[in-house]
Amino acid sequence: MSAGHDHSHGHSHHHHDHAPKLDHLNTAFIAGIILNSAFVIIEVVMGLATHSLSLLTDAGHNLSDVAGLALALLAFKLTKVNSTSKYTYGYKRSTIIVSFFNAVILFVAVGFIGYEAIIRFMHPETVAGGTMAWVAFIGIGINAFTAWLFVKDKDTDLNVKGAYMHMAIDAIVSFGVVISGLIIYFTGLYWIDSAVSLIIAIVILKGTWSLLIDSLRLEMDGVPKEMNLDKIRAELLKGKGVRDVHHMHVWALSTTENALTAHVVIDPAFIKSFDDIKNDLRHRLEHLDIIHSTFEPEFSDEDCKQQDC
Repeated sequence: MSAGHDHSHGHSHHHHDHAPKLDHLNTAFIAGIILNSAFVIIEVVMGLATHSLSLLTDAGHNLSDVAGLALALLAFKLTKVNSTSKYTYGYKRSTIIVSFFNAVILFVAVGFIGYEAIIRFMHPETVAGGTMAWVAFIGIGINAFTAWLFVKDKDTDLNVKGAYMHMAIDAIVSFGVVISGLIIYFTGLYWIDSAVSLIIAIVILKGTWSLLIDSLRLEMDGVPKEMNLDKIRAELLKGKGVRDVHHMHVWALSTTENALTAHVVIDPAFIKSFDDIKNDLRHRLEHLDIIHSTFEPEFSDEDCKQQDC
């Protein structure tokens, strides 16, 4: 019969913590929130003064980015909260919820921008192109600097990637507004303002699609995009005395921590050494960015009695 479950979260003295440490990003998030909040105010004031839909829609998008940065910062804070009897993993999953929520917010913003752009396109209004270009030029600097704050860690966490993408996209969008402002200033073609708004909507939609899909996958306990099940299984099979690995599941506890459960078939000659075997397997998984692991050992001469083995 089975030797029972062995649950390992890597809290022993053998543990090497491979989870990304993102505490230094607190400053980046706070700086991004302050800078972009100030810029939103500038865009709203100047957008109303110049009747520029491009500035107003970009202000709305930047406001959603500010909310996204604030939510991401809150999620990172929640991951530090200790586990409880009701939330045995703590609030780590809040980072996944926030990344999904941010993606949804952006899609709602795209719908609003597209609707307003079509209405304004049919009824163009006079726009102060020069002022519009100067304000957007300031936006390039602010958004590019904020994106730079996250560039080093963008591949370590989905929320950081989202923040980087939003800021980088905003810098490109602001550049587009500068160009449209100059065109309007020199040609008086006011419909350009609405056209740029539609382009902004398309850029946002394209840039955030992967964020939505990735966050939705994690919400559904799907295998994180960077995880390769064949590679994970092959690594586990390298363990001493391990004959087979099946009934394997991998999912995300948060945007930075992954978990695994698996049935591990052990040669009967090594069953007494299972503590050493599972410590070795756990260490191998840590190098594959799987921090929490649960193993159920089985003898190689017995049949798995569970479904989907």
